[in-house]
Amino acid sequence: MSEIQAKIKTFLSKFFGNHDLQSDEDIFALGFVNSMFAMQLVLFVEQEFQIAIENEDLEFENFRTINSIANLITRKTAIFVQS
Repeated sequence: MSEIQAKIKTFLSKFFGNHDLQSDEDIFALGFVNSMFAMQLVLFVEQEFQIAIENEDLEFENFRTINSIANLITRKTAIFVQS
């Protein structure tokens, strides 16, 4: 597990109780996510990884699993580094 994935899992684990969330588990399908939590997740990603989540990034597919969140962060930081 990468450092990015570990940080995401640590954050999510605060809200998921005793559930051992796996990197490819769909957090929406598990029923853990409501609109308020989704906003908290976006804010965490922006603050923790110093990136801006744009409107076009706000798709379920980008936030469905630890892996998909990590992929979004990797893409956003790669764009930032190239700029």
